[in-house]
Amino acid sequence: MANSFIEELKWRGLVHDFTPGIEEQLGKEMTHGYIGFDPTSDSLHIGNLVPIMMLKHLQIHGHKPFALVGGATGMIGDPSGKSAERNLLSEETLQFNQAGIKKQLEKFLDFDCGASSAEIVNNYDWFKEFNFLDFLRDVGKHITVNYMMAKDSVKKRLEGDSGISFTEFSYQLVQGYDYYWLYKNKNCKLQMGASDQWGNIVTGTELIRRKASGDAFALTAPLVTKADGTKFGKTESGSVWLDPKRTSPYHFFQFWMNASDVDASRYIRIFTLLPKEEIETIELQQSEAPHLRALQKRLAEEVTVLVHSRADYEQALEATELLFGKGTTESLTTLSEETLLAALEGVPQFSVNKAELDNGMDIVELLAVNTAIFPSKSEAKKMIVAGGLSINKEKIDGLETKIHTSHLLKDQFLLVQKGKKNYFLIHFK
Repeated sequence: MANSFIEELKWRGLVHDFTPGIEEQLGKEMTHGYIGFDPTSDSLHIGNLVPIMMLKHLQIHGHKPFALVGGATGMIGDPSGKSAERNLLSEETLQFNQAGIKKQLEKFLDFDCGASSAEIVNNYDWFKEFNFLDFLRDVGKHITVNYMMAKDSVKKRLEGDSGISFTEFSYQLVQGYDYYWLYKNKNCKLQMGASDQWGNIVTGTELIRRKASGDAFALTAPLVTKADGTKFGKTESGSVWLDPKRTSPYHFFQFWMNASDVDASRYIRIFTLLPKEEIETIELQQSEAPHLRALQKRLAEEVTVLVHSRADYEQALEATELLFGKGTTESLTTLSEETLLAALEGVPQFSVNKAELDNGMDIVELLAVNTAIFPSKSEAKKMIVAGGLSINKEKIDGLETKIHTSHLLKDQFLLVQKGKKNYFLIHFK
């Protein structure tokens, strides 16, 4: 039990480095540990799932997790991993972002389980009354400039063209004080984060050692990358967010479904709570029948349910079956409008006046005159006769077919399928 948390993270590929003595600390008592989240947006993205899962495992193993939402540090900007100074956000924007992030974090951690209940803290609460001179006297005198200059995050910026402002240079002192404050006031003895945060985290352990003669520990996880070298968490349309309004559950589900076999094997360890034996069984199924994509399917299910809900997963699965499998008209009608439109994003769309349907609309006229789905009536007729046209997943086998309002999905949409893979959406307004 003593080292179960570290062992858990190790086999899941979530350990990059940690300070000596951490296993003894975790073994002797329930340990309070924290991770900081930068409120640069009102939503977290899937890259933030790594620290979230670390906090979740910490709590599962009987320790107490703290999530720090950086209201104060968000006003400065962390230079770690950055090549240039970022734009500073207003206090109003930061407060809005903090509220969004807190709401998301509450979905992953248990805030009502006794002594190990999770807590969310905001470093603005202890920095808002801290004046500059007091900070220099109480914090700055304990950490030398030589120590700060030796950090990779600082050296890289000094060697680059943009340099580094005093504001960003001071970031590690501010983050270090966060750790000291949490050590003194919340008994936090562990700070975790991504490997690029190592310098900032150990500045905190050093400040605790020098200012409080205390022992505190650091643990970092590797930065998640994709096997092909491209950036994890990015798609052609941008970042994959946890907020369903920014990234729909359907597109979220598809992101994991599209993972390569190599990536899926790593991701299912990092981003799910599945036990090792079950993951190894799924990997065996994958190796025996790669075309069935057992890894991707289970990964997409677990993460979509974790971040969104079982209902969202089932909707995403139905939408996937609709487009890539053997979806039916009945399954199509059960999809929410949001899921339907998300699944059909990028599909050619046409708008038609709904009044045209009052007396029924000739199918050929609709496809070749009112829309440009077919270049001519003869092409449309040829496809219908050949049995290659479906409306709302039902094959059209008659040239005299009329379209009525009763055919519409959600009283406004018509899904046209030409051949096996060509979809079109007609929106009746």
